[in-house]
Amino acid sequence: MLLSVAAVIAGLIFLVWGAERTVMGASGLARNFGVSPLIIGLTIVGFGTSAPEMLVAGVASSDGNPGLAIGNALGSNITNIALVLGVTAMVTALSVSSNVVRREIPVLLAVSLLAFWLMSDGELSFVDGAVLIIGMFVMIGLVVRMGISAANAGDPVEAEFSDEIPEGMATGTAVFWALFGIIVLLASSKALVWGAVNIAQAFGVSDLIIGLTIVAIGTSLPELMASVMSALKKEHDMAIGNIIGSNMFNILGVMALPGLIAPGIFDADVLARDFPWMIGLTLALFLVAYGFRGPGKVTRWEGALLLIAYVVYMVILYRSAMAA
Repeated sequence: MLLSVAAVIAGLIFLVWGAERTVMGASGLARNFGVSPLIIGLTIVGFGTSAPEMLVAGVASSDGNPGLAIGNALGSNITNIALVLGVTAMVTALSVSSNVVRREIPVLLAVSLLAFWLMSDGELSFVDGAVLIIGMFVMIGLVVRMGISAANAGDPVEAEFSDEIPEGMATGTAVFWALFGIIVLLASSKALVWGAVNIAQAFGVSDLIIGLTIVAIGTSLPELMASVMSALKKEHDMAIGNIIGSNMFNILGVMALPGLIAPGIFDADVLARDFPWMIGLTLALFLVAYGFRGPGKVTRWEGALLLIAYVVYMVILYRSAMAA
């Protein structure tokens, strides 16, 4: 058991570090090739903060634990909105002035509903996984298109991304960090899945619950750090944009992997409990951050409500685990 706990802790630490190195290297490389900071931020950074979830989902599915992968995808989205955004808004109230970020919010809600519809038959099939992964590439295309239009219009989030993306990094150094980061992600995700499955078996809880809790919280640490630091620097659009981008990649990219690698029937609680929570929180994000009559805002009180919602959800999961 101690070895399993150590594997989970070490896996989470190196997942966070590996994701940060990968994003740094890939961003620096893209900037050297003249890619706009806004496009880098909307694609590479969004994908990079979801890299831990994608690697964990791939490893878990290939090891025969698709429930952990599904739980990680849904749990990470719930954690990102309720815990990460809640904590960030408690640090400082957030305002949304970027048109790109505002347009991404309804897209996130749409892809969440798409995933729910595909899985409403209680099975995550290979076809479902293929639709989701195709949707990811379509989403990237839409985001790039929005980013190009926003860059031409001088969207405020471009300056925020420009300040954070490394400039002047040698191409060789950027390639090294991107590749080394991926290797670290692979090794750490393998250790994390191994330890998490052993812990689940020892305590008699499902892989789904472990994915929704320990693994989801751990793989959401990059989003937590990125959003809090962005908020402290008054980069509010980037703080919320990181969460939205990560959640879209989680639904379309991470959720697709168990369907492509280990398709089959999943736990009924996914549809009855976890999907409704994720969609409900996504809808709440849409209502407060979209800004129907001006810039969207997430106040400290709304951040506190999100944190309360997260605690309630954790209590529900605890009771489900105890009743199993």
